[in-house]
Amino acid sequence: MAKITVHPLTKNPTKAWQKLQVKQSISKVTPLDPDTPVQIDKVRFVCISDTHARVERLQDFIPEGDVLLHAGDITNVGLPFEIEKFNEFLGKLPHKHKIVIAGNHDLTFDDDMVKTKRHDLEMRFNIRKEKFEDYLNERGIASVKSLLTNCTYLEDSMAEVYGIRIYGAPWQPEFCDWGFNLPRGQACLDKWNKIPEDVDILITHGPPIGHGDKCFDGSHVGCVELLSTIQQRIFPKYHVFGHVHEGYGVTTDGVTTYINASTCTLQYKPRNPPIIFDIPLPEGVSKTC
Repeated sequence: MAKITVHPLTKNPTKAWQKLQVKQSISKVTPLDPDTPVQIDKVRFVCISDTHARVERLQDFIPEGDVLLHAGDITNVGLPFEIEKFNEFLGKLPHKHKIVIAGNHDLTFDDDMVKTKRHDLEMRFNIRKEKFEDYLNERGIASVKSLLTNCTYLEDSMAEVYGIRIYGAPWQPEFCDWGFNLPRGQACLDKWNKIPEDVDILITHGPPIGHGDKCFDGSHVGCVELLSTIQQRIFPKYHVFGHVHEGYGVTTDGVTTYINASTCTLQYKPRNPPIIFDIPLPEGVSKTC
């Protein structure tokens, strides 16, 4: 197994990318037309992300397919009613499988934040401290993941559908005071080291450096160690993510296809179409399983 080390410029991702891109091969990819018929010998994946509690506008926006992938930020701040609304939305979609991870806005999915950063949640929810514990108990914040009954939720874990292996992780390098934040460098790498090498599709909330991670001000905010892990150890066919809304689109390095599936624009308008791709069914597998 290749040993990934922390890049010396990891804490300055824009400068790190200036060094790294010299040896990188990057091409833009035109996404598959959503009107392309779903084929019996291929699995159609439909990718969305960063829907931010705006799912009521998306019901007729999602094309047909076999598997829906959501790369996090299903809510604005992780309130239970936002999660319930999202779960109801999922239940109305025809896709046989739905795979979901959390993102930095899904605060109540972050167990550490729920346990140790109550003040941050109080501020986000705009709830007085003396009422906050009652709110937690009444709405079941500690178990919000159980509200997702219409999908498979992944958090540093794997699912297999139609013989295709999918791994999901919600983390990203520190971004303000949101959830699932990690210091750049070793802390992020420790999470990426958990990803097994036999992954076909990797879903993370945050992008790798250099792919779908460029902000409106021209800076890069992706994780250097995530790109190193993808290119030096796990080599997935696809990497699906979001987080940087203005990074929406598809690129490839010739081995992995990188999909920033952010549904919302920089102005939080749900206008970016879902991105779809097909993977041939593995030998001996049919869609009836």
